[in-house]
Amino acid sequence: MVLLIIGAAIAAAVIWTVSVRHRLTVMDENAGNAMNQLGVQLSSRFDALTALLDLTRGYADHESRTMIETIRSRRSAINAASTPDEVMKQESMISETLDRVCAVAERYPALKADESYAKCMNAVDSYEKMVRTSRLIYNDSVTKLNRELRMFPTSLLAGALGFRPRAYLEGEESRTSAPGIR
Repeated sequence: MVLLIIGAAIAAAVIWTVSVRHRLTVMDENAGNAMNQLGVQLSSRFDALTALLDLTRGYADHESRTMIETIRSRRSAINAASTPDEVMKQESMISETLDRVCAVAERYPALKADESYAKCMNAVDSYEKMVRTSRLIYNDSVTKLNRELRMFPTSLLAGALGFRPRAYLEGEESRTSAPGIR
């Protein structure tokens, strides 16, 4: 009888451990997927920004080439293993470049009036909105994971199973649109 009780307790502990691991794995994968989606949106935004820089080339060739070279050299892929700091560095670089493009457009009214320029700026703004949505989804996924990691009794196993809290993407949520489109 005692062996049956001990066996049932061990089986219950194993089932609970497997259940906790499964639940945490799903939550961690959701957070990783959200980071991947953010990377896709940032990559698309980079592509739209590069197209915008190509348009400015006819007006400010040297400055456009310099900005394109800067983007290509400092651009990195964002994936599930990326940290919020890496995302913030990418977003900061995009914002700085957009500010410079807008400054070029201010110096060249014909560029600012160009229909292709307006379309590219709209594309950049559209990707900015998608990035913002992806950031919200990532932070929501991280909230769910981190909450679960702190909840008793899951907190007893989480560290031993290799799960750690993830950092949130902070800042820049207050921006309502891309620079120059305000």
